[in-house]
Amino acid sequence: MGEKALDIEQQSGSSGTGRDGIRREWSRFKYPNSLIGYGIVLGLLTFFTYSVHYLNIPAERIFGMFGRVGDVLATRYFPPDFEYIADFGYFDAVIETIQMAYLGALFGLIISVFLGWFAAYNVSPSPRYIYPVARLFTMGCRSVHEMIWTILFVTILGFGLLPGVLALTMFSIGFAGKLLAEEVESIDMGQVEAIRAMGGNHLQVFVYGVFPQVRVAFTGISIYTWDVAFRAATVVGFFGAGGMGWYLKRNVMQIETERTAAILVSIIGLVIVSEFISTWARSRVDKAK
Repeated sequence: MGEKALDIEQQSGSSGTGRDGIRREWSRFKYPNSLIGYGIVLGLLTFFTYSVHYLNIPAERIFGMFGRVGDVLATRYFPPDFEYIADFGYFDAVIETIQMAYLGALFGLIISVFLGWFAAYNVSPSPRYIYPVARLFTMGCRSVHEMIWTILFVTILGFGLLPGVLALTMFSIGFAGKLLAEEVESIDMGQVEAIRAMGGNHLQVFVYGVFPQVRVAFTGISIYTWDVAFRAATVVGFFGAGGMGWYLKRNVMQIETERTAAILVSIIGLVIVSEFISTWARSRVDKAK
């Protein structure tokens, strides 16, 4: 009778206690959900196998690539010409890159504050009209790569820092606007409803009911946006936006490999410094929560 009762518990999905005194949970094999899950995994594996076969990826060339990379770096890009980047002209380009990243991130964050408000369904002034437009604009800014934005603005405005600033602004809008809208949609609506019940308009609801709840999150988003905008600013000049990228493009086109290596080392160094500063700032924000 005992074994039969245990079998009944296992079949019905109830819990039971074994001979060792440990309580065990029994669950029924869920046919439809498990079949869909296994089908997705099988489909992904099949697509992966087909992609490797279709692209005709030679594994032996991949494993032999590292030796050739070392030979190229040792014979062409070493030693880096650091005297070239010690020039004051290159230092000015570094300052221009920092300024371009700062302005692009700043303008993008300012616009993303309002865009995050409009693109959040729970507090949007018009969920029927403004919400879909704001969401579409955010997705449009995010779906186009910052390099494509740079090429587009350079084509329209010509060479210079202005196309780079505008490209980074569009990039920051798509990046920060999406994150901020998701933060706004997860707020506590109690404060919002209280201000609405007192007769507050849409702007007052956002200023006093929404933004205080996402202020710390927005600070973290701002730091992260600056971080990624600076990384993008180091290379948008390659497409005509000035800054360090312009020096990189000129030396690549002239096959000045040692100077190119020095520029790449300087870009990596600046990105590492920016990463340390961003990490420190984010840690301060986390302590403030």
